[in-house]
Amino acid sequence: MRITLKQLAVFVTVAKHGTVTRAAQELNLTQSAASMALSDFETQLDCVLFDRIGKRLQLNDLGRKLLPHAINTVAHANELESIARGHGDKVGSLKIGASLTVGNYMMPPLIASFMRTYPQCQLSLDIANTSHIIHALEQFELDIGFIEGFCHAPHLEVIPWHKDELVVFAAPSHPLAQKSDLQEQDFQEAHWILRESGSGTREIFDNAVIGRLSHVHVLLELGHTEAIQRVVASGLGIGCASRLSLDEAIASGTLTALETPFWNLNRQFFALIHRQKYRTYGLEQFMAHCFQGLSSTFVCA
Repeated sequence: MRITLKQLAVFVTVAKHGTVTRAAQELNLTQSAASMALSDFETQLDCVLFDRIGKRLQLNDLGRKLLPHAINTVAHANELESIARGHGDKVGSLKIGASLTVGNYMMPPLIASFMRTYPQCQLSLDIANTSHIIHALEQFELDIGFIEGFCHAPHLEVIPWHKDELVVFAAPSHPLAQKSDLQEQDFQEAHWILRESGSGTREIFDNAVIGRLSHVHVLLELGHTEAIQRVVASGLGIGCASRLSLDEAIASGTLTALETPFWNLNRQFFALIHRQKYRTYGLEQFMAHCFQGLSSTFVCA
């Protein structure tokens, strides 16, 4: 059996895009060359790796089992070539995923400082909710992810990273902001403006509050913290978000933090990486940078 790196690269890229056409474009191949490489690969293995659905190719169960091995083999080969050319200390390209709070408030300075150290690297950042990041890592669409919720995916390694705190907040004119020494029952009739289900912030909120109040009235669910802050600032309801995202608004007096010591709103951020993922030099360096550079960039809770 003679499996070539070209065949593996075509297999991986078709799995990524779902079409031979887009795979050929990314690999700078003609469509016929990419189709032949994929066909030869399946012929040598004497199996079918994709279900043909119209014009799209979708990995079948066997294809999904082989994909991580193919990705890692291609990564090994690329790094071998890089070392042979004297570029073993080059970072190359990395695909990073982060849930919204991490992606908007923590990743930008970390990525900027990393790129100052490795100016030739090519980084991309996918910002989405926690469930999306977990799914993308499981499908090998990302090299590493950072989330603010829980992860129970067995194929992903979950590494504690940074501590954070959620804060309940309101407009300064809101009745709850006018009251001192708030008690849990004061929130019984509150109207909440919250993140959507599937987000790490919402999961922590639900775990802390649901069951402690007889009823939680969610007036609005929004996908972005900034939108929640603006709605809350208008006086429509109260919200709950990371202190990282609220510092500026609280300092300017646009929003007021409500003291809720009766709820445990502390949380842990996590770094996620697929257990079968080959850790290239670049990935190892980025992970080290994120853990070592954190204390100099942020004050951990």
